[in-house]
Amino acid sequence: MTQIINKYYADFDQIFATITKARQKTYKQINYALIQLYWDIGGFISNKVVNESWGKGIVSELANYINQSDPTIKGFSDKNLWRMKQFYETYKDNQKLSPLVRELPWTHNTIIFSHCKSVEQQEFYIKLAIKEHYSKRELERQINSSLYERTMLGNLNLSSLLKELHPKINNTFKDNYVLEFLGLADTYSEDNLQKALVQNMKKFILELGKDFIFIGEEYRIQVGNSDFFIDLLFFNRQLSALVAFEIKVEKFNPSHIGQLNFYLEALDRDVKKTHENPSIGVLLCSGKDDEVVEYALSRNLSPTLIAQYTTMLPDKKILQQKLHEITELLKT
Repeated sequence: MTQIINKYYADFDQIFATITKARQKTYKQINYALIQLYWDIGGFISNKVVNESWGKGIVSELANYINQSDPTIKGFSDKNLWRMKQFYETYKDNQKLSPLVRELPWTHNTIIFSHCKSVEQQEFYIKLAIKEHYSKRELERQINSSLYERTMLGNLNLSSLLKELHPKINNTFKDNYVLEFLGLADTYSEDNLQKALVQNMKKFILELGKDFIFIGEEYRIQVGNSDFFIDLLFFNRQLSALVAFEIKVEKFNPSHIGQLNFYLEALDRDVKKTHENPSIGVLLCSGKDDEVVEYALSRNLSPTLIAQYTTMLPDKKILQQKLHEITELLKT
């Protein structure tokens, strides 16, 4: 009987895939209609506030009227009606973002326009949430950890060699990785940190980006008669490249680069497949002096990045100021 059933598994898979595809399409259509409804209501209220002096009292009466007319209709409290107005006013003049917001659930939209004031931030999180299919909790975590600021700083620190070898590298790496989920003690070793990252790999992948695929820890490469071990090895699907992470629980030292460059050479010669792009190295240190990093990398011909990590959520204002200073410096 089992053999007979196995014959039809391919057909069963096809039917199940059809059901899944139809459900996803239906969900998208329902979500689009719901966001469009909120958009229209927000536009209506916005117009009334401007032209007929609607205020909190009238909007509160509107919420009561909707509830009394049909108590089964949910989501139209006075607070949510004001959110719809804010939603409409945030994107009504933005031809690039107004179509994209219809691809996200309402909760995701409220999180983004409530926490992100600049158009650049809004665009960054909207596109990322669509691409990565973030849950509500994942999106909140990324905003709270200042992902936008950290990614923009990471883009500014990319070398011309990296951009040449990997034209799609923008928004892939960060200047500062936030590892608040590890729960480490006050003092810890590189081995402690590495094991904690592996044990929390799902959360670490969220921090890295979902295009990263974990290959292994202490990844062995053999050169001559000697064995060497890369702390953490990943593959990035978008870049089609191996990414080696070397972890240092100390401030960046230029001597760290030689070891990582050696690993990248070995990966490219012996591990990388012919259709893949050159391997990338990331030195993840507990701290770094940007001027020292700039000197260390100025004559380095290897695709290497220097990043730091923190085990606590960063101060958003400090990151914003740093991003502003570097951006202004580049303009001069």
